[in-house]
Amino acid sequence: MTGLPRPSLTYREEDGLRLGALLWRFGPGWRMISSAMLGGGVGRREWVLNAQVAAGYARMDPVEHMDALGPGGPGVGMMTAALVERYAAAADGGAEAVATVGLGVPTWAASPEGVPDPGVPYVPEPAREAVGGGDAGAGVPRPGTINILVAVPVAFSDPALVNAVMTVTEAKTQALLEAGFPCTGTASDAVCVAVREEGPAEAFGGPRSLWGARIARAVHRAVLDGARDWRARRAT
Repeated sequence: MTGLPRPSLTYREEDGLRLGALLWRFGPGWRMISSAMLGGGVGRREWVLNAQVAAGYARMDPVEHMDALGPGGPGVGMMTAALVERYAAAADGGAEAVATVGLGVPTWAASPEGVPDPGVPYVPEPAREAVGGGDAGAGVPRPGTINILVAVPVAFSDPALVNAVMTVTEAKTQALLEAGFPCTGTASDAVCVAVREEGPAEAFGGPRSLWGARIARAVHRAVLDGARDWRARRAT
């Protein structure tokens, strides 16, 4: 395998809700950098899970929870309250990106201390169906998380991996601003960049390097599409 595998989408019943989960099985030969609690940091990983959880998620064992939902072995587990089946994907020159976008709690990274982020009223899916799209649940924060997975078919040095995470974040913010969201993201965003373990290692991952530029364009497209989809669904 040279790129992003096709994800499997499954559902489970949890907290009285039907929740989705996306699983990418990379297999051996991959190295990843991630901010996720499960499998975060830098190391060999074989799968990536992006699992939907309840909007009021309050479990104290998120690492164990994500691990139990995964296939076993070394992997990365991210969580979100956004609908994972509404993921957006894009590719550029061999770099591939997938984003699940929830923007109920848009955030500026540098915010005054003690000032809460402005939340958008959230109506859970079952409540929306029950009331025909009314205002049930008004006042409850709408879930908001942007999780991004990137895969490239070449090896990266450790500094290039760190640089790639910066590039992903910058491209994400560019897309959000272009989509009309005045924010740098949400406070719970997560990222994972997967690269090949073998082969000559790329020394750079910035937006003007060969692979960094491809990553930036793929992430920008995926987040832009995801943000526009989130806004359109909220409008209806």
